[in-house]
Amino acid sequence: MNDFNAKIIEEFRANEGRVGGMFEGQPLCLLTTKGAKSGKDVTTPVMYLKDGDDYIVIASNAGADNHPAWYHNLRATPEATLEVGTEKFTAKASFTEGDKRDQLYARMVEISPGFAEYEKKTTRLIPVVALTPTAS
Repeated sequence: MNDFNAKIIEEFRANEGRVGGMFEGQPLCLLTTKGAKSGKDVTTPVMYLKDGDDYIVIASNAGADNHPAWYHNLRATPEATLEVGTEKFTAKASFTEGDKRDQLYARMVEISPGFAEYEKKTTRLIPVVALTPTAS
């Protein structure tokens, strides 16, 4: 895990899900996936939006031409742990397509306009993942 993410994760957990800096006031969660190759748990801070009971996360990778590792991890094992504020729960991933994907991406752009820039930086279709909480 890089130092940038490690600092955000530490701040998130120390401050009941609140962080400063570029993510201050943004809807941020910690997404823990099982590494597709390593099998180890990997935690990544990601922005989210709510859609009913689902938590929607965008595999933007800041507009890079490849998907983020957590996306590949969810493709291999579509279960994850989410930390939202002081809550921690498991969720099942599903991968949105077509109009639903486009609508959810547009909603994220409304919350955080930087996501529009990410689309312009890459030729890949940026995946939109729905995380549905599961019963413990």
